[in-house]
Amino acid sequence: MIDVKALAWDKMDGLLPAIVQGADDGRVRMLGYMNREALEATIETGVVTFWSRSKERLWVKGESSGNSLAVQSVHMDCDGDAILIIADPAGPTCHKGMDSCFAVDVAPHFLARLEAVIAERAGADPEDSYTARLLAKGTKRVAQKVGEEGVEAALAATVGDTEELTNEAADLLYHLLVLLKDQGLALADVTAELQRRHG
Repeated sequence: MIDVKALAWDKMDGLLPAIVQGADDGRVRMLGYMNREALEATIETGVVTFWSRSKERLWVKGESSGNSLAVQSVHMDCDGDAILIIADPAGPTCHKGMDSCFAVDVAPHFLARLEAVIAERAGADPEDSYTARLLAKGTKRVAQKVGEEGVEAALAATVGDTEELTNEAADLLYHLLVLLKDQGLALADVTAELQRRHG
């Protein structure tokens, strides 16, 4: 965790910007402000707590909505005048009901969203959902689809058809996520392995 005393509280009149990033998908969830007391409460309780400038008091995110932010880790920037909190969100973060206060979809984060949709549809009626229908056919069929889409992506690349390669690569990623779901794995398991290899 962060050393509260190491932050540049005096530089910013005792109030520092605190960015919350989702541990699940890496998206920026919100920006709030913390004084020393709010940061200490965040670290102690494990729930993101801000200093509300409008209410002029400590404010636990989700205290009325229930959409709290469970702290995974807390970091400071290179100058010690900004805070980054990695947190697990319990529901939407924005008061308008959106996952993020910033209405932007960054492409890498979409895979995490797609993974969540696949998990949701896994329990749907196979008559109504291709994902549920595919999973109902079993591991062998899901794995076969990954193989088919991989070959089709490779063939598109060999003939230089970039539009078809894009389409087949999208199919491959989707079916790979379905296979991971079928096997009880997550995209995070794969990225953790990639990070381990890189490091």
